[in-house]
Amino acid sequence: MSEQATNPAPQGRRWLVALPLVIFLGLAALFLLRLYGGDPSRIPSALIGHPAPQTPLPALNGLVRDGTPVPGLDPAVFKGKVSVVNVWASWCVPCHDEAPLLTDLGKDKRFQIIGINYKDAPDNARRFLGRYGNPFGIVGVDGNGRASIEWGVYGVPETFVVGREGKIVYKMVGPVTPDNVNTVLKAEIEKALAAAGT
Repeated sequence: MSEQATNPAPQGRRWLVALPLVIFLGLAALFLLRLYGGDPSRIPSALIGHPAPQTPLPALNGLVRDGTPVPGLDPAVFKGKVSVVNVWASWCVPCHDEAPLLTDLGKDKRFQIIGINYKDAPDNARRFLGRYGNPFGIVGVDGNGRASIEWGVYGVPETFVVGREGKIVYKMVGPVTPDNVNTVLKAEIEKALAAAGT
């Protein structure tokens, strides 16, 4: 009888010892599901609905488009026109992949495409645009990365849609791809154009 009395207690203790492990595994599974279960380009931005940062940026020295020097970023350009702002760098591998898509997007004159060149060497940035074509009517140089912090950039490339009133209406984290250029980015641009009354 003493054997029967001692057997149930160790089984009950085993369950209590295993309980923290079960809870940990459940939380780890939930964390991984939330981390990898969504579209990384849909990371929310605290700046959505707020005015685009009022940070002027100098022009990329020596960059010319159609025989005219390409201007730097003056925050006043956001008023009155829908803008697509792309943060890029020549050293950014995904930026090379998205460049032809942005060049194609630049053919649509209903909106302006603005580039923010992030922590890049001017010669490399000009070579990059020479290689793929320059979709940007404006290129601001963010040599120290401070402006990108104000834009809430996690890493390059990132793309923003700014409405006619100068407010950020959409943010895409990661590269523009053949999969998301039409279904996501162009759709968000069309929404901004419709809201702007064009």
